[in-house]
Amino acid sequence: MLSGFFILTMKHTNHTRSSYRKPALWTYLLALLLFVILWQVLVWLLRLPAFILPSPSQVWVRLLTALRDGSLARHTMATFNEVLSGLLIGILGASILGYLLSRSQLLERVLSPFLVASQAVPVAAIAPLLIIWFGSGVLSKVLICSLTVFFPVLVNTLVGLHAVPLAMRDLMRTLHATRWQTLRYLELPAALPILLGGMRVGATLSVIGAVVGELAGADRGLGFLINVGRGQYDTALVFVAVLTLVLLAICLYTAVLLLEKRLLRWQEVK
Repeated sequence: MLSGFFILTMKHTNHTRSSYRKPALWTYLLALLLFVILWQVLVWLLRLPAFILPSPSQVWVRLLTALRDGSLARHTMATFNEVLSGLLIGILGASILGYLLSRSQLLERVLSPFLVASQAVPVAAIAPLLIIWFGSGVLSKVLICSLTVFFPVLVNTLVGLHAVPLAMRDLMRTLHATRWQTLRYLELPAALPILLGGMRVGATLSVIGAVVGELAGADRGLGFLINVGRGQYDTALVFVAVLTLVLLAICLYTAVLLLEKRLLRWQEVK
């Protein structure tokens, strides 16, 4: 009976998506080409030295050099491991706490002011403290990533669980469903679209968290590479590291989109 209710719930909680066509690949390539052209034109007009604004060709040469000596791959993998670990821990912790808060109004009222107040403190301000407490290794960077991801995912989890229709909850009680069955067949499908939206935001914020931690103190990672380039006035290397961070964030965001597409196949696309 609950399996049939699961199908009904899927249809009832379906969020109508905007009918739009995804941009083709050539539009992204065209946007990238226009960006490079504008960048080169800006270099020609301003005539700034390379240590202030390098040209696209200089950045490309520096990229090839970093790829050949293996430094870019090594530092990128270090940052990726920190980001992925922090993202998973942040999502897991925020989802569990969000579920517990949704089950207890008293707990939500008590903890909400503290959670909101914690967001008033920039991560960059507490990153040095975490590095002092936990060292300059991977652990402090993972914690910074987790804190960066935590709040957006927590808010989306709460919003998604609170959006479950009361009539559906009453029906689950009528069917004598257990708490686990209610979570599996009603709450999770209803909250999943909003939860995945929070994961999209968290995927990009986790990259920011890792870089903030590495800039505060690290001996590896793309943030460390930025510090090295800045200290040596190798601005082309800074551009290489920043563009790699952008690519990393895009890959993580795309991975969440693919996960969303797979998990929400039951939704009717209109």
